[in-house]
Amino acid sequence: MPYTAEISRTNPTCFVFLVDQSTSMSDPIGGDSPQKKADVVADAINRLLTELSVKCAKEEGVRDYFHVAVVGYGATVGSAFSGALAGRDLVPLSEVADNPARVDDRTKKVPDGAGGLVETTVAFPLWMDPVANGGTPMNRALKYAETLVAGWTERYPGGFPPIVINLTDGESTDGDPTESATAITAHSTADGAALLFNLHVSAAGGSPVTFPSSDAELPDTYARILFAMSSLLPTHMRSYAAAQGQRVSETTRGFVYNADITSVVQFLDIGTRATELR
Repeated sequence: MPYTAEISRTNPTCFVFLVDQSTSMSDPIGGDSPQKKADVVADAINRLLTELSVKCAKEEGVRDYFHVAVVGYGATVGSAFSGALAGRDLVPLSEVADNPARVDDRTKKVPDGAGGLVETTVAFPLWMDPVANGGTPMNRALKYAETLVAGWTERYPGGFPPIVINLTDGESTDGDPTESATAITAHSTADGAALLFNLHVSAAGGSPVTFPSSDAELPDTYARILFAMSSLLPTHMRSYAAAQGQRVSETTRGFVYNADITSVVQFLDIGTRATELR
């Protein structure tokens, strides 16, 4: 079975996050939240980078099981890291953990021990800021990711394949992205083809379509294009998705349409669920 390669410091894998930073990302996300789509996506990625760092932390420090790129696409296409990592592409996780652009104070509700909740202040590291400016050059972003994936698979030909996660709220403004998406998944290691997952965030509200096995429930051609671009979920990710309450099958793809805040967080959790670390 593919997608079973052991992930270690000598044979790491990589995540490439493509973040839509077009003007429409300044609209509120669907559902009851007043939060802007750009804010929700940025918070979700910043939180995920913290969780990955904690997951890979050992006594001697954070181990480089993963290298991470965060690529923004809107008025420009390129690294979305801020601070000391600005302009960098695939960065070893230990360097990510050591170099947040800043640390904010956030309020969080926690159990008070008596059955209620109380607000407390927690540190929230940030590596990227929300941006909403320009069009949606998805083709350029996918080609940027393909360059990173090509270099990675050449460097680690026996490792767990790269995972590219595209978070967007609109149609590509520089042409049909299908060919560029196919170019990413044409690269592979001995363990399988590179994975491309897509998350669509919307201001429309309504129920998200999460991890579908067909395009039957999707409302339009654009949604069906994103579905077709998305890789099948590997077995271990399907098992984890099922444990999280998702209905899955052997044809389930790494795709969510019309995502709300909860769906964004769960999608990133499932999409970055790699095999056991060594």
